Amino acid sequence: MADVSFINTDPTYYQELLIDAYQNITNRTLYPADPDRLLVDLQTYATALLAVAINETGKQNLLAYASGSNLDALAEFYGITRLPAQPAQTTLQFSINQPLAFNVVIPTGTRATPDGQLFFATLQDGTITAGSTSVSIPAVCEVAGSIGNGYVAGQINQLVDTVPYVTSVVNTTTSMYGTDPETDDRFRQRIRLSMERFSTAGPGKAYKYWTLTAHQDIEDVEVFSPSPGQVTVVFTTTGGNIPDQDMINTVATFLSQDHIRPLTDQVSVIAPTPVYYNINVTYYINQKDSAKVSIIQNAVNQAVQDFINWTQSKIGRYILPEQLIARIRDAGAYMIDLTAPTQQTLTIQQIAYANSVNVVYGGLVND
Repeated sequence: MADVSFINTDPTYYQELLIDAYQNITNRTLYPADPDRLLVDLQTYATALLAVAINETGKQNLLAYASGSNLDALAEFYGITRLPAQPAQTTLQFSINQPLAFNVVIPTGTRATPDGQLFFATLQDGTITAGSTSVSIPAVCEVAGSIGNGYVAGQINQLVDTVPYVTSVVNTTTSMYGTDPETDDRFRQRIRLSMERFSTAGPGKAYKYWTLTAHQDIEDVEVFSPSPGQVTVVFTTTGGNIPDQDMINTVATFLSQDHIRPLTDQVSVIAPTPVYYNINVTYYINQKDSAKVSIIQNAVNQAVQDFINWTQSKIGRYILPEQLIARIRDAGAYMIDLTAPTQQTLTIQQIAYANSVNVVYGGLVND
């Protein structure tokens, strides 16, 4: 898309206008060393700043350019809002030392912490039944955002609220799905798709919009109909990752609402099937670039990682060795010997992941 401009922001344009106006009014030439030229230059600077401000103000009224609170205000025309921050989720296991003859109830809101600063609270009552020694209960971080992500099993192990007979607590799953407020780019994508939600026929883009609305950790969505009345939704989470069953259930529940799913649609929500590939490449650098070997090596390694990220960022994206070669060459490599991957076509239900990655610098070569 060509850049939109509401007003000329080139300082030279305003400088020439002011010099012409000055010379026409005073009937004398304004030379660069003339003291009055300083005043003209000052006015040029102020006018250019004002023009830039006017131009940016105009752009903030356009969906392609609006950001922050301006994008939020623009979204009101479409009847949607930015997704707020979401708390991280995990599962807490509460235990007692030995089986008892009666039930032990862990009430909703019972908290545990990994460090005494961040707290996770249970979402529902849990019961250690008579004869048992533990119970697992879903819990969420009390602070919304990505701050609660990444606590692996066993790290949330300090009981904050005393519960009779309970002696220990530990998270059995890695805390995840905590998200910060929806980014401008993602929000903009949903705004563009939002008009599709008014259809009562269940178009693919409408299902894509609603799936992205279910949780801001959802990154890519594909929708297809294997047969009349059947709808399959495939999605990945941030970084092109395979969603776990909890996230799949979240999306399935969200899409089953009456105002989203047409009555005749049977919706299936699934994770894409991973297709693994290897990378095996040896590259050489031109002798004339010998002074930049370390820079090119770093650039090539980054190019390979960018290819991996690009490939797994979209469901059904083909594995294209020519894409990898082009990226390595753009990074500064002169000669490239690539034996893997080979070209592979993926379906709308598959996603590509790198398995083994072997990138070798073969040395310097002459033309």
